[in-house]
Amino acid sequence: MKKIAGIIGFSETAYVMKSDLADFKVRFFTPAEEVDLCGHATVGAFYMLLSEKRITPGHYTQETKAGILNVYVKEDMSIIMNQSLPTFFETLDREEIADSLNISVAQMDANFPAQIVSTGLKDIIVPIKDLSILSSIKPDFEKVAAISKKYDVVGYHLFTLESLHDSNAHTRNLAPLYGIPEESATGTSNGALACYMLKYGALSQENMDNVIIEQGYSMDKPSEILVSLSTIGDKIEEVRVGGKALNISEMEVEI
Repeated sequence: MKKIAGIIGFSETAYVMKSDLADFKVRFFTPAEEVDLCGHATVGAFYMLLSEKRITPGHYTQETKAGILNVYVKEDMSIIMNQSLPTFFETLDREEIADSLNISVAQMDANFPAQIVSTGLKDIIVPIKDLSILSSIKPDFEKVAAISKKYDVVGYHLFTLESLHDSNAHTRNLAPLYGIPEESATGTSNGALACYMLKYGALSQENMDNVIIEQGYSMDKPSEILVSLSTIGDKIEEVRVGGKALNISEMEVEI
């Protein structure tokens, strides 16, 4: 599976198979490694099952290395998946992160920490002051990979609260340690980001059920990721992430 993912060369490849525990078992591979979960590959996998009439709109479960998760296939062909509840890990030295991005600490948003957060995969959430700075960042990918390995994370998820289309945030995702210099849509990272934004006051409980996040514009592959959070009191009880997919290419691989 890893070899095929390397041949295909996309940021993630999803393999759908039978499961004794859920409706489907899904495994996810980057060109370099297997990962426990991938949000946008889940959207793509269930979109393909739907478009090939293997499933109909409804509620399904998928067995992943991050656990058994709910997936909702809507009549409008949007795919919504549940993610694990958030875990907030340590905050990191801003100078170390800034150096790996070839920016100054002053270009990071001082209102928020650089912190490791997970709703299935661990990423370093990195706050950037504005959209102009975020768009112009030219990372040192070797340093990003080394820091990712040091802290046992998949990569960096950069964000700013400025956006192009009245969204809640604009993001870039870097995962060179896993063979992905930059990714155009990252469901797991944006689920974690929404939880982080709620924790630090960038979202309120009034607008947490319809969070819109932009990604991929720096790659000319614009994406819109939808996140919805549910809480009981101050505690997050459910994280849902989704969007729509398009079939952009097909290929056959001989084994």
